Amino acid sequence: MNTQSTPAGYMTNAQGHLIPLELVSPIDLARDTLVKELIKKAAEQSAALGEFKKGVFNDIGAFVEMSAEQYDTKLGGKKGNVTLHSFDGAFKVQFASADNITFDERLQAAKELIDTCIAEWSVGSKPEIIALIQQAFNADKEGKLNTGRVLALRRLDIKDARWQNAMKAIGESVQVVGSKQYVRFYKRRPDCDQYDPISLDIAAI
Repeated sequence: MNTQSTPAGYMTNAQGHLIPLELVSPIDLARDTLVKELIKKAAEQSAALGEFKKGVFNDIGAFVEMSAEQYDTKLGGKKGNVTLHSFDGAFKVQFASADNITFDERLQAAKELIDTCIAEWSVGSKPEIIALIQQAFNADKEGKLNTGRVLALRRLDIKDARWQNAMKAIGESVQVVGSKQYVRFYKRRPDCDQYDPISLDIAAI
């Protein structure tokens, strides 16, 4: 958004230049008006969704606490994952909390050990296993590793001591740097046990 103060009788273009109003074509004026009206409405809807989300999290948190009180207990710390159903089963609300995981410098030590193993195993080993291991350390366009692929390496049943040491290094390198909470809403299909999401994503409506 352009925060520059524009004098009466002028419009500011994308380069920051002041353009006399009489030199701006009617279609450019109409486009500018339309875009700004739509952006205002979008901002209002975004703020409303933010308040809605905050209210939903508070309501679910309060209900979970109330439910726990039925058993003379009190929940502490971060709320976990929970699914709430309506009495008739027609609707459900899923609340989830997902940790944001990254790895510290010990992951590099694990990769060195794994590379040593791969160099020895590359002859005569199953190519699928080698590809799986190598893909685990492929970064995306932003330079981030897929944490799921890296952690999945620990499920491979490999007895080599160096591999086991590498898996230990991976486990110890895991750092939880935050968490994000999600809430999703579902409506059950008629005469069926399947649920369809109630979308709050404007692109999916």
